[in-house]
Amino acid sequence: MRIATWNVNSARTRAGLIADFLKREQPDLLLLQEIKCETQQFPAAAFEAEGYRAEVVGQKAYNGVAVLSRGAVTVTHRRLPGEEEDAAARFIEIEAGGLLVGNLYLPNGNSGGGDGFAAKLDWMEKLRRHAASLLEHDRDFILAGDYNVCPTDADLAKGALPADDALVRPESRAAFRALIWLGLTDALRALHPDETLYTFWDYQAGAWQRDRGLRIDHALLSPRVAERLDTVRVAREERDKPQPSDHVPVIVSLRD
Repeated sequence: MRIATWNVNSARTRAGLIADFLKREQPDLLLLQEIKCETQQFPAAAFEAEGYRAEVVGQKAYNGVAVLSRGAVTVTHRRLPGEEEDAAARFIEIEAGGLLVGNLYLPNGNSGGGDGFAAKLDWMEKLRRHAASLLEHDRDFILAGDYNVCPTDADLAKGALPADDALVRPESRAAFRALIWLGLTDALRALHPDETLYTFWDYQAGAWQRDRGLRIDHALLSPRVAERLDTVRVAREERDKPQPSDHVPVIVSLRD
């Protein structure tokens, strides 16, 4: 089973790139974040042509998540458990073949001052509680997407962010570790513990050309799913295409 996660920074703007990726890589599931459109505006037809159906939680102009699947899936959640009904479109969870797959777009935390950062940490705590509940009920799952956290200093280029940025603040990293300490596995670091791999390069200041990147897109696996982990690849080549997203896909392959 192949599952890819990709913050596309506007599904409509990058529909062609997404369709091309589906054609070439043929993942079983593609998790999209920051689709930046309402559900009815999502360009589902472009992906249906490649054999994919879409489950979408959209929002006008901001946020938004979607799951593209080759087979039938069941939607189990359209918002993170514990969130209000009118919360921002940041989470969708589906079940496919007994595997729960949560697709998340975690708050950045740099806007809104102290309240904005507190909201980021609150969201991460809700995510931890949800993961703990799934483990308590003996479910197999993946929580993947844009976490907006560089877990360690090895996950960002030197000087790419100031020490007080919400993506690297000690509280953000502690909240990420709290997920890991539940017993989850960071898929990429499990197979590439020491390799310098980034998933995001800012559009400004020549970040891509200078390779001043961040690793903020992650796939966390529950214990039995981690035992099936086969490969993880960062599709870095997507960042070098015309009108790219500032993120690139992360592709996780699981053994049957």
